[in-house]
Amino acid sequence: MTGGEGVVVENVCKSFSGAAGTVDVLQSVTMKLAGGEAVAIMGPSGSGKSTLLHLLGGLDRPTSGSIAIHGRRPAEMNPKELSLFRNRIIGFVFQDHHLLPQYSVLENVLLPAYALGRPPADAQGRARGLLEDVGLGHRLHHRPAELSGGERQRTAVARALMNGPRLLLCDEPTGSLDTANASAVGQLLLDMHRREGNILVVVTHNPDLAARFTRRFQLVEGRCSAA
Repeated sequence: MTGGEGVVVENVCKSFSGAAGTVDVLQSVTMKLAGGEAVAIMGPSGSGKSTLLHLLGGLDRPTSGSIAIHGRRPAEMNPKELSLFRNRIIGFVFQDHHLLPQYSVLENVLLPAYALGRPPADAQGRARGLLEDVGLGHRLHHRPAELSGGERQRTAVARALMNGPRLLLCDEPTGSLDTANASAVGQLLLDMHRREGNILVVVTHNPDLAARFTRRFQLVEGRCSAA
């Protein structure tokens, strides 16, 4: 890994304090992901998978250790810098699509571009192209309630890719889908990853989806190892 490319996680720990005391969720997690790599992170519920994804996405800060994304450390940024960094560099896909019901499919996909102030014509072309790529070119003006579960998640994938993120983080992206749709969305993520050339990190309970990745990590009781 050269020139700051990729993701470097070094001895990351994350603890939460509450009335019952301190809970160590992640313990000395270390991993390196090269540019263009795709990895799956597996593990039982409560093992720290989502916490790790939130740290990678700059949604939370590690208690100790460090995370560098393409040579930059989100934990050291001020709120304005971090917000801009996330919008430009990181895309998110969650188990729940989080689409805004009052907006059309096209408008939902355009939202990240509006946050960056991209020229309308450029943004429209990118959004329409992505929706064609995910098989929704015929659904641009439908609202989320008019879509199937698989179509809503495809829309969420297109929205996550809108600004051309260099790191795409997916938290149980097929968890709420039936078997056929889960398989289709999983394949879509890998296909779009190859087309876009980003780093893809997928947290999943789905062994069939994880098996499609050549590199896998296992989280157990906050400790990470190659699977």
